[in-house]
Amino acid sequence: MGKIAILAEKPSQARAYADAFKIKQKEKVFIELEPCSTFPEGAVITWAVGHLVELKEPKEYQKEWEKWSLGSLPIIPQKFEDKVVSKMYTQFNAVKKIFSDPQITMIYNCCDSEREGSNIFYSLLKMTKVNKPVKRLWINSLEVEEIRKGFNNMQSNERDLLMYQEAKTRQISDWLVGMNCSRLYTLLLQKKGFKGSISIGRVQSPTVYLIYKRQQEIEHFKPEKFYEIEGVFKAQNGVYKGKAKLKTKERAEAVQLLQQHGVEPMDTGLITSVTNKTKRIAPPKLHALSTLQAAANRRWKYSPSHVLKLTQSLYEKKLVSYPRTDSQLITHNEFAYLNESLAKYQQLVGKTFNAINRGNNKRYVDSANVGEHYAIIPTKKVLTEKALQSMNADERNIYFEIVNTTLAMFHQDYEYDEKTILTNVKNIEFKTVGKTELVKGWKELFSNEKELKEREESLPVVFQDEMVQSKISILEGTTTPPKPYTEGQLITMMKTCGKSVEDEEEIEVLKSIDGIGTEATRSGIIETIKKHGFIEVRKNIVSITHKGKLLCRSIEGTLLSSPSMTAKWEIYLNKIGCGEGSAKHFIESIGKFVNQLIAEVPIQLESLTIDTEQFKPTAVKDIVTCPTCKVGKIGLRKSFYGCSNYKNGCKQTFPGRLLGKKLTEKNINDLCKIGKTALLKGFKSKNGKQFNASLRLVEGKIEFEFNEK
Repeated sequence: MGKIAILAEKPSQARAYADAFKIKQKEKVFIELEPCSTFPEGAVITWAVGHLVELKEPKEYQKEWEKWSLGSLPIIPQKFEDKVVSKMYTQFNAVKKIFSDPQITMIYNCCDSEREGSNIFYSLLKMTKVNKPVKRLWINSLEVEEIRKGFNNMQSNERDLLMYQEAKTRQISDWLVGMNCSRLYTLLLQKKGFKGSISIGRVQSPTVYLIYKRQQEIEHFKPEKFYEIEGVFKAQNGVYKGKAKLKTKERAEAVQLLQQHGVEPMDTGLITSVTNKTKRIAPPKLHALSTLQAAANRRWKYSPSHVLKLTQSLYEKKLVSYPRTDSQLITHNEFAYLNESLAKYQQLVGKTFNAINRGNNKRYVDSANVGEHYAIIPTKKVLTEKALQSMNADERNIYFEIVNTTLAMFHQDYEYDEKTILTNVKNIEFKTVGKTELVKGWKELFSNEKELKEREESLPVVFQDEMVQSKISILEGTTTPPKPYTEGQLITMMKTCGKSVEDEEEIEVLKSIDGIGTEATRSGIIETIKKHGFIEVRKNIVSITHKGKLLCRSIEGTLLSSPSMTAKWEIYLNKIGCGEGSAKHFIESIGKFVNQLIAEVPIQLESLTIDTEQFKPTAVKDIVTCPTCKVGKIGLRKSFYGCSNYKNGCKQTFPGRLLGKKLTEKNINDLCKIGKTALLKGFKSKNGKQFNASLRLVEGKIEFEFNEK
């Protein structure tokens, strides 16, 4: 065995690998390791920076494909080719030189242990034209012990190649749909007066359409009144409320029922039944990426992409396991080390409790059903006080969410007593249900979280056959429209193809549906449709823009709007990754789909009308004379304030947001007129700490001014 070349996906990953061994030398583009038992002849670690190569653009296949025209469609190359990403040639050449070195006898793919990691590696390897044996590193943690174990148990690249086939096929199919359909729809809509471009995507378009459908339901919702009969009952030990079974759209029906039974507004009732049932709620499942994103969005309004970024950072700090996982299970190996370190984790969160061993509970531990990665859990490296201080507030929130969810697995079930009282008033039965907490159990780990606080109705102690005084009334209510999606709910929406999912059991039923996108790509898709201006997110509420509505009206009735078809495509792509599907067949089917759209869409869009006024840019409101050129006016331009005299060279600008705080028109007016603002509260530093400061304008740039006190 000769020298080994190791390719990491990014420099931080390369450094983590190097830290597990003895370093011989560090250079700008590689790290060389000393020979050891794992690498008898030594090893060289180099890295990509994400994707070093990408698919070629249409114009690089045929010159006539450079210009956007309907006549040039479809754009379907006979053979798809990669190219080196511009500005990445230095690193690419370094990787190629290392791979080509005659001393290197084998190459290790040590990119992220997932499909995209396989795509990054093999796309790069093929561009280097180096033909040497390949092995795959497959680990779930960047801890030293796990890294060494992984390198001593390198896997063959058979599965790796299949995952590359799947990821490359997904990449090519997205390219085909994006390049062809974006041009097709943009050109056809421009003929109708639309100014701008429309981005179409195999995954992003049906995602936007699902949001559009929800907004249509809200806009077309017609509220309806309904009526219920409520009783307020005064028993010997207190007061409680109950409702009759009736719920009707007609008030007269409620009035008639009361009259039929001779019920008076003030009447007498009899408690006919008092039942108590003890119920248990098991601890939540461990986190997959999507459930972590949803939880963090509910609690702190973090966007899914921000949660992935934070979790990736914790992974690189060796504090949590691999983040891009769709599994909520761990194997017995992980359970063993978690169980062993339980006291340390309890001390870390400041909650001690008698642990319950759920090592054989398949809700959490099931080695046979753990796929490529297990659930997101803390590593053996328990956080120190020093490491805690180095984290920003957002990282701390995510880390403790993962730790507490893992600890919950060892905690008692939450137990409560559900009391049901049936009260009879002249043969009309009123039902009352209330909860009494018995055992806090695992919920004590989340006791500060609003969504986990029970809305408990405290019921008095009552007895069967007790007579009660009753106050009976008819309540009027109004049906409410569906709620718009929050940004966190978009992840679940994509996983379930838009089916309404409220609880864990329903999610289990929908397991067979792969949904839109993958666990690793969904947050990126959301960022893409935001960037293209199809949706807006304000105070965590998602709404569709005029541009988004135009997209959805245009694709309505085609497979581009069909989330179920996109889900079926994902299912077939997964088959390719398992060696059961054909990449050639899938790409050919996407080609046929593109050709079908090119033939049908021009006819479908003939009747579409566009209100071009909706897409005219809003006039810039002038706020104050520019302090730099003294000629132009400072006004808000999308996400920043800028000078109207920019065409003549004035470069004065002010950010719309500064360290997490929105700058108002008054702030800008004060800066430009008097050179200083009043004390502003709520800036957030890089480590997540909030601070207050005034702003000063010094030579056209903003500086902070702190109160010395």
